[in-house]
Amino acid sequence: MTSGRFSYAFLAWNLFLAVIPYALSNWLSRNLNLMKRRVGLFFLVFTWLLFMPNCFYILTDLFHLDNMSNGRPWFDLTLILSFAWNGILFGIVSMRTMEKLLAKAKGKLISAVIICIVMGLNAFGIYLGRFLRFNSWDIIISPLALFDEVTQLVLNPYDFRSVWAMSICFALFMIILYYSSNKLSEPD
Repeated sequence: MTSGRFSYAFLAWNLFLAVIPYALSNWLSRNLNLMKRRVGLFFLVFTWLLFMPNCFYILTDLFHLDNMSNGRPWFDLTLILSFAWNGILFGIVSMRTMEKLLAKAKGKLISAVIICIVMGLNAFGIYLGRFLRFNSWDIIISPLALFDEVTQLVLNPYDFRSVWAMSICFALFMIILYYSSNKLSEPD
């Protein structure tokens, strides 16, 4: 940092977490024999799904701009956006890899529907991480606390309208990002 502090060191950790689903989807695409092993495939896809929100979560690190005052807001903005951009790219490429595998196995329509569901789960995961401060591994470390929070949100949706509004809004944003980037990568 130009400030001499490590105020944004968390960005490196968040980007590392965004690499995990990318690495898992790449590994799966190179080891298609796992598609025949249900238990291994389930574990791999479940782990991928748990870490997927981290790819898009980095964008919410923009909230930290209010707390930083090193006198260079343009530097802070550029730094956060560069990490967020890379995280989003890892997420898009990982989703695309999984979508291709799913389309081969189940067809394009089912894969498109599942991608939208995954984006909805990603958005909800981002909410859980940003506002309730849960991490991907809390499903193992703090399963009861996570289950209790999620149960409250699901059973009382009217009381938590802002949670669902944020989740829907962010899911739509990610779906637009995903499909527009795919459209840009299509050959003419």
